[in-house]
Amino acid sequence: MGALPHSTANRLSGGAITIDGQTLDPHLALVLKANERINSDRASVPVADQRAAMRVSAAMAAGPPIAVGEVRDLTVDGAEGPLKARHYAPLSGSPNRPLLVFFHGGGWVVGDLDTHDQPCRLISRYADVHVLSVDYRLAPENPYPAAVNDSVAAFAWAVAHCAELGADPARVAVGGDSAGGNLAAVVCQVTRDSGTPMPVAQLLLYPGTDASVNRPSKGLFAEGFFLTRVQMDWFWDTYSAGGSRTDPMLSPLCAESLAGLPPTLLTTAAFDPLRDEGEAYADALRAAGVMVAMRRAPGLVHGYASMTGIHRASRDESIAVAGAFGAMLDTLSPLPPQGKIKRPRAGTRAAAPTAADST
Repeated sequence: MGALPHSTANRLSGGAITIDGQTLDPHLALVLKANERINSDRASVPVADQRAAMRVSAAMAAGPPIAVGEVRDLTVDGAEGPLKARHYAPLSGSPNRPLLVFFHGGGWVVGDLDTHDQPCRLISRYADVHVLSVDYRLAPENPYPAAVNDSVAAFAWAVAHCAELGADPARVAVGGDSAGGNLAAVVCQVTRDSGTPMPVAQLLLYPGTDASVNRPSKGLFAEGFFLTRVQMDWFWDTYSAGGSRTDPMLSPLCAESLAGLPPTLLTTAAFDPLRDEGEAYADALRAAGVMVAMRRAPGLVHGYASMTGIHRASRDESIAVAGAFGAMLDTLSPLPPQGKIKRPRAGTRAAAPTAADST
C-alpha cells in the first residue's frame, strides 16, 4: 500500500478525508479501513483476548526488528514485587549514553514488552540512547494506583542501577506512549513533589493528560481513527476504578502546579482524539516555565509509533521524534531534586496558558 500513488490511495480509501483543517494521510486511510474489517470494538472483547489480539496486531504492524546494540530481559523493582523489563543498548556503542525509562501504551489494560518492542528499538537506534522498557501491572487485575506506583518504583530502580546498564547515571529520562505517556508525566510530578531524583527530560508520545474535559478532538475523531471514544471511556473506567477525573495522578494536567518539571518533548497526532489534551499539557508546561518542544504529526493517528512497519510516514515521523529527543538529551545536565511541593487538591487545575505561550 505504501508504494501506491497518493491519488490511487485516495481513490481506494473512498476519497480524501479532511477534518478540522487536517488531511488524513491517504495510505494511512487504507490501513484504517483494513483495521475496521478485522477488529471489533475492544470494549466488548474479554481482556485476555484483547491482550492476545494486540500482540498479534503489533507484530504485524512493526515489521522486521530494528537493529540495536544489545537486547536483554531482566527484572526491576516494582511497588509490590519484581517487574519484567527489557533493556536496549544503543547500536553506536558510544559510552555513557543517556537512559530512557519507557512505559508502554495500551490504556493501562493491554500492552506489554513485546507489543512495544519495535518502538523501543526505534528510539534506542535513532536517539542513540539506552531504553529500559517496564512491564508495569495492568488493570483490571491491578487498577489505579498500581501502574503509577510501579512506574515510580521502576524509575527509582533505574536511577540506582543505571551504571550497571552501561548508561550515564547523570542522564536518566522517562517516556511513554499514550497511557505510558500519562504514567511518565505522573512520574515527573511525583518525583518533583517528593524531592527524589527526577528525570532529566520526558518524552510524551500522544499522551492522555486530562480525562476531566471533553476537548474538541475527542468528538472530531471519536470514530474511525484507530482509537475510539468508546475504547477511551472503557479504558479509563477499567483503570481508574472510580477515581476522580481531576486527580492529577490520573489527569496530570489537573495538577496545582507544573513548575519545576523537566524539559519535555511532547508529540500529538492530527487525527487523534487525545490531540487537544496533549497540546493543552504542552501549553500549560510552557506557561509554568518548563522548556517544551511540541510536535503535531500531520495526517497521522493515535498509535503511529507502533505502525512503522506498514506505514512510511509513521516511520519517518517516529525517527524524527527519536532524533529530536536524542538531541535534547545531549544538551541537558541532570536536574537536582526540587524539594517538596504542596500536593494538588482534588478538583484543582494548572494555570491556563496565556496568548504569549501559545507558539
